[in-house]
Amino acid sequence: MGGDDQLRRAVRAERGDQVRLLAALEAGQWDAPTLCAGWRVREVVAHVTMPLRMSTGRTLLELARSRGRFDRMADRYARREAARLSAEQLLAVRRATVDHPWTPPGGGTHGALAHEVIHGLDITVGLGLDRLVPAQRMALVLAGMRPRALAYFGTDLTGVRLQATDLDWGHGAGTPVRGLAQDLLLVVCGRRLPAGRLDGDAAARFTQEP
Repeated sequence: MGGDDQLRRAVRAERGDQVRLLAALEAGQWDAPTLCAGWRVREVVAHVTMPLRMSTGRTLLELARSRGRFDRMADRYARREAARLSAEQLLAVRRATVDHPWTPPGGGTHGALAHEVIHGLDITVGLGLDRLVPAQRMALVLAGMRPRALAYFGTDLTGVRLQATDLDWGHGAGTPVRGLAQDLLLVVCGRRLPAGRLDGDAAARFTQEP
């Protein structure tokens, strides 16, 4: 799966790529929808930097206010910070947290890398940007996808075989769904992709309605 040093370098590289990508966005793109339902680019950036800015105590307080529901807490925080901060301020936060050592509870450095890559794709695919996550980085993410991580997203992959066309990676058994490894990662995470990104008899299950 790669050593911790290799994973940490990959995390920093992914965050650095995000800084450059966000810096190149036009003003209107910050308000464009992403693959995260109900979130624009600015909410995703607020979310992806949330654990890098909040202390443990503040996190517990916010979680209590959300009645122990992490997803609800994350949504409230992302929307509040996206409304409070300008695009320039959100970009500054992203730039300032490139080297942050945060890892998710129980997820380690691999979890931090997956967090960054997935949400980066939420932005780029949502905006229709032609960005490929470097193959080595994507392979590290997929190599760490254990059953527990797959179950977290709750995506119904029953009877489906995911098969990457650019990496030696597959998951499941059944009707094929083929695509770039990064697109299949989004499928695993419960995202619906724009038409034309997936191929196979079961591709329509994971594609946005026209």
